[in-house]
Amino acid sequence: MDNAIYTGLTRQSGLMREMQAVANNIANVSTTGFRREGVIFSEYVKRVGEAPSLSMARASARTIDLSQGELSRTGGAFDFAIQGDGFFLIETPQGERLSRAGHFTPNAEGDLVNPDGYRLLDAGGAPVFMPPDAGPVSLAPDGTLSAGGVPLARVGLWQPADPNSLRHEAGALFSADTPEPIDDGGTILQFHLEGANVNPITEIARMIEVQRAYEMGQSLMDREDERIRGVVQTLGR
Repeated sequence: MDNAIYTGLTRQSGLMREMQAVANNIANVSTTGFRREGVIFSEYVKRVGEAPSLSMARASARTIDLSQGELSRTGGAFDFAIQGDGFFLIETPQGERLSRAGHFTPNAEGDLVNPDGYRLLDAGGAPVFMPPDAGPVSLAPDGTLSAGGVPLARVGLWQPADPNSLRHEAGALFSADTPEPIDDGGTILQFHLEGANVNPITEIARMIEVQRAYEMGQSLMDREDERIRGVVQTLGR
């Protein structure tokens, strides 16, 4: 009799994870370079002795939507947006990370850094340096960064060696196993930023669906609990 409760609990747990993913998507609808996440539901079947097999829901894996976000013109000389495939490579205290967020500024040492102070790396994995007395800054579609007409570095595009190793971290950063440079990826646009690829209307509609499914599952579990209590009370008389 407990199998129905266990099955219901696994379903409710999965719906809770999906609700958390949807809420995180909505919270980051204005985050530059954010990528929408979803939850993968799968079926776990286990044989229980001589009884029929027990089927449970699993939602332990997340998917990352890599579709293009909307590009907006900002006019910032160090605002870069990727149109197409690829990521920027960012140096963090935890190691190299991938990101689609392209808002950078020179720090006191002249390195281009993101709003968290992490350095942007070029196509060779070295920090991108901008001399303090550099002239007008321009960025070619292939990532070549110039100042006063003099090439300084090439902002590279990177991707994970294994796409399945891409894992979302805080904000717009992603960790991946062995990021590698790509030459035939997207193009980099100067004076632009890429927004989140989250449709708030779709996410809110999905949140309502998940909430209703969760409430329905809770109602079924409550009725099953009442049925079990009734059986126990009847047998105990």
